[in-house]
Formats: sequence, C-alpha cells, structure tokens
Amino acid sequence: MTVEENLRVGLSVGGKRRADFESVYRYFPILKERRRQAAGTLSGGQQQQLAIARALVSNPFLLLLDEPSEGIQPSIVQDIARIVVELTRTTGLTVVLVEQNIDMIRAMAQRCHVMDKGQIVAELTPSMLDDVEIVRRHLAV
Repeated sequence: MTVEENLRVGLSVGGKRRADFESVYRYFPILKERRRQAAGTLSGGQQQQLAIARALVSNPFLLLLDEPSEGIQPSIVQDIARIVVELTRTTGLTVVLVEQNIDMIRAMAQRCHVMDKGQIVAELTPSMLDDVEIVRRHLAV
C-alpha cells in the first residue's frame, strides 16, 4: 500500500468518510512528498511517522505510543518528539508514551511512571530524570 492508502486505513477506524490529510502532512511533510510511494520502501523513521499519522487522521482523543524511538535514527526521534509535543499543545491530544529512551522521555513527558514487572513502582517528574542517582535507582541504568 502507498503512504496515502495507509492514511485512508486510519480514516476507516475513525469512521470518517472524507480524506483531509493536510493536517497530518503539516506535521509530517515527508509523507506528503512520498504519498504515492509504497510504504514498505520508506525508511524506518518515515514508517514510524506514517504509523503516527495513520492514527492521527481519525482525530483521536488519546494516542498510545509504544517505544516510537526503537530502531530510529536520533534526528528522527527528535522530530517525532517535537511533533508530538506540538500536537499535545495545539490539539489537546493526550499521549501515553511507553519508552526507554531517556532523552525522548525528557523531551515529551509531563509525568513519568516507572514500571517493574507490570507494577508502577515510582512516579517521577521529568526534571527528576536529570538526577543520575534517581535514574540509576529506578531505571537500573
């Protein structure tokens, strides 16, 4: 499927009939450039952007991101973090982020919960992630 066909799949989830991809293209302009390209030929970072965009076209209230930085080059990770933060500020979207990349968490999080074996074992503020001892104690880094 092409990039655009993938976005249409996202519309079917939200029940929308009219395709207006311009809002996601503003956040992810590379997808507009590549809209006719087969999605499987995109880079890993571009595929991650497409996955997020596909979820966004249905105009959700909540977005769940499970390790969006996994296997992605650092510059794309920074772009994704910046875009998601902008989305939360401009649209009111709530994002639940599961992530091991401390830099991405620092860039995106308003609240942090540390889990161990499925249980929340600590609640941290993003600024607490700058304290090496706290990070070492809770994240075994």
